[in-house]
Amino acid sequence: MANHVYIACSLDGFIAKPNGSIDWLTSIPNEKDDDWGYSRFIKKIDAIIIGRKTFETALLFGEWPYNRPVFVLSNNIKQIPDFIRSKAELINGDLHKIIDLLHIKKFNNIYIDGGQTIQSFLKADLIDEMIITTIPIILGNGIPLFGSIDKELEFKLVNSEVLNNYMVKSYYKRIRNNQK
Repeated sequence: MANHVYIACSLDGFIAKPNGSIDWLTSIPNEKDDDWGYSRFIKKIDAIIIGRKTFETALLFGEWPYNRPVFVLSNNIKQIPDFIRSKAELINGDLHKIIDLLHIKKFNNIYIDGGQTIQSFLKADLIDEMIITTIPIILGNGIPLFGSIDKELEFKLVNSEVLNNYMVKSYYKRIRNNQK
């Protein structure tokens, strides 16, 4: 059982522009139409937790981008649109209790996505693995991947690879006190 982050960020640590735009992600040449390992990653995922802003962005894609059950973490959204009601569900409350409930439902490997959602899960020390792809662009401002937290969280670099001579994809695992 693990909670995973799979995300791209700019050299200066932003995952989106100040207005939430992620259009800069398509600036990297992709002649082979490669998904950079996402399909391998998603095969091991049972469910996805996203925040409100990520959910609203996904709704703009036209076609629902997720092929796993999605749980939308929000106190503001009141209902899921009809066209994806069978694919997404609203959740809120204590993050530890949410994870426990999902594990009871046999969702053991969970993909956590969205800036504020990732930051909340880090603050609760509920992230076990992170795959972060660094894109060689400096945005200068935007939505940061990491926010401030009350304690240090130690991760081990498991692997790092260069993709398409542009990006660096790094795999990290959380090291807990009993693992040192």
